Amino acid sequence: MIYVGIDISKYKHDCFICNDLGEIIVENLSFENTKKGFQQFLDLLKPYDNSNVHIGLEATGHYGLNLKLFLEKNNYTFMEFNPLLVKEFSKSLSLRKTKTDKVDAMTIAQKLLSVPYKPNSKLFYHKYSMKSLSRLRETLVKQRSKYMVQMTNVLDIIFPEFKPFFSNRFSATSLYILEKYKSPDKIANMKDFDTLKSLSRSHFTYSKFIKLKDLAKNTIGESNEVFELQLQILLNLYKEIDIKIDSIDNQISTIVKELNPPTLSIPGIGVNSCATIISEFGDISKFPNPSKMLSFAGLEPGIIESGTMSSKGKMVKRGSGYLCYALMNVAMVVIANNHIFYDFYFKKRTEGKCHRVALSHVCKKLIRVIYILETKNISFDPSLLR
Repeated sequence: MIYVGIDISKYKHDCFICNDLGEIIVENLSFENTKKGFQQFLDLLKPYDNSNVHIGLEATGHYGLNLKLFLEKNNYTFMEFNPLLVKEFSKSLSLRKTKTDKVDAMTIAQKLLSVPYKPNSKLFYHKYSMKSLSRLRETLVKQRSKYMVQMTNVLDIIFPEFKPFFSNRFSATSLYILEKYKSPDKIANMKDFDTLKSLSRSHFTYSKFIKLKDLAKNTIGESNEVFELQLQILLNLYKEIDIKIDSIDNQISTIVKELNPPTLSIPGIGVNSCATIISEFGDISKFPNPSKMLSFAGLEPGIIESGTMSSKGKMVKRGSGYLCYALMNVAMVVIANNHIFYDFYFKKRTEGKCHRVALSHVCKKLIRVIYILETKNISFDPSLLR
């Protein structure tokens, strides 16, 4: 068996190759992150049967994506390690504080020798695509929210009564009015009630139409060209991001439907939430038990024991922030859709735990359910919950 440790970096990669006895085959090879460099690395592996080559590397974001896809295309498997685990493993090998790319590649190979080989799933590319899209979506949603706040700030000057009239929300009707009329004077003279009624699916009644015009006529706001320009620019940016988010949603939905993960069968978990959870966890079959998934999600409490003292600290929060955020948000929806999850949440509340702590316990229960569904490839059955 051949063991290959690869240290990933932006422009080049370092590798170390040894056999199962620890005998060095290639002590140091740096190859560029180019087609020529990849071929140079592949030539090193050609003398060995693909099934006898175990490759290990750190999960270093997008820098290693092209190499991973290249290995997959050439029928090689690889196993990813959490960089923190590699760092701690390196400390256990020596008291010397030495960190170079060459040493890191050797450490990864030695780590590979010390654990059971669990290669990445063949669905690696699909899940990586979902992960990239989900993270980009989260970034755009946050940016859209910032534009909403900025629009509110401008409206507080131009027409402070406008947003409270629409229950402090930017609906399709309110955005249409702002985009078309831009100022209170023009809103006070608007006449296209039928268009607004159709756009709101008859929720925007004639009485509301008259009341909004009256508010615009008697507003205490002050409008001028500068504020109107700000509002128009912010509206354009908001709409542009909204269109991009819709496009990402469609792409995520296509991938999720293709994968059809069992997690999607849990009531309360939608397509976008499912995509984030599944892609952030990656290959769930690599986790030996749900506890490892809890740790990966940063939902595991720290344990402190010394002498006769023993206590549990706060959540370690070393996992994916995107994953933890998605789980906490989806837990609120899940307890509203399943009485067993709600009863569990209520039980924790009656024990004196605050809302977020009780919700974190729901997340833990939810992760255990996801683990069973994904590893056994079965759909959610509420009758089996305890």
